[in-house]
This record gives sequence, structure tokens and C-alpha cells, in this order.
Amino acid sequence: VKNFRRLLGGGGSKLHNLYGPTEATVDVTYYDCSEGEVRAAVPIGKPIDNTRIYIVNKERRIQPLGVAGELCIAGAGVARGYLNKPELTAEKFVADPYHPGERMYMTGDLARWLPDGNIEYLGRMDHQVKIRGYRIELGEIEAQLLKMDGV
Repeated sequence: VKNFRRLLGGGGSKLHNLYGPTEATVDVTYYDCSEGEVRAAVPIGKPIDNTRIYIVNKERRIQPLGVAGELCIAGAGVARGYLNKPELTAEKFVADPYHPGERMYMTGDLARWLPDGNIEYLGRMDHQVKIRGYRIELGEIEAQLLKMDGV
């Protein structure tokens, strides 16, 4: 953000941080980095229109301000599920306990609400990464590497 502002900030350019998994139409939060204080960690922002973000504990109860939990997405942009993967769909796309008859997506991302209403992304709750939309279990890569001589 500092480099952006130094190089392009004076010319009317804007820098936005968008967050969102493919399971929820890609972008579900928005943060304008172009203005205000430069933070140590850039927030992922606030929910966009027609989107609800919950940060919940293991019992799917909403966490208080500043307390980390799993980031969940609900609203108009949530996908129906995974093609030909009913078990994974049932695990990740669950009933929205705060809006009966609707669903929410359990992202597996760890986050917390900040006092200014923005969300801070803290990392993954598991050992997965996504590369071009594909879930990769780092443990699987590690297991294969350990089979190699010299590793």
C-alpha cells in the first residue's frame, strides 16, 4: 500500500483489496486501500451488497468483535455446491442459522471483525491452499516429497 501510494497515489489511481472464494461469486468483501491510514495488515474489508458475512465459532455461533473464528458467507452470491461432490457440498454449504431457509458457505478461513467494521483475514483453519481454484492439501505434497531420496 505504501509503495502504491508513493508511485501512483497522487494521480487519482485507486487500490482496492477484494476477498472472495469461487464458491461465492468470487468477491464478497471490499476495502479501499487508497485512503486513510496505512495498516500493518490490510483488511479484506466489509461485505458487498446482498452478502452477509458471519465469523463463527465451532458451534456456529457469532464471535464477538475482535475474536477470531471461521468466516462464513451467505446471501445472493453463494453457489449451490460442488459439481458431483455431494459429501463436500453437504459439509461446506450448510443451513444459515440466522436466515431460515437460506444457506451459508463455510470457507475454512480464519478471520475477525475489527472495531471499524472491516474484517481482518488471519489465515486458513486447515492446511489447504487453493491454486487456480483447486484445493491442495499441503500434507499430500509433503507425503510425496518425503518418498523422494535425498529429501
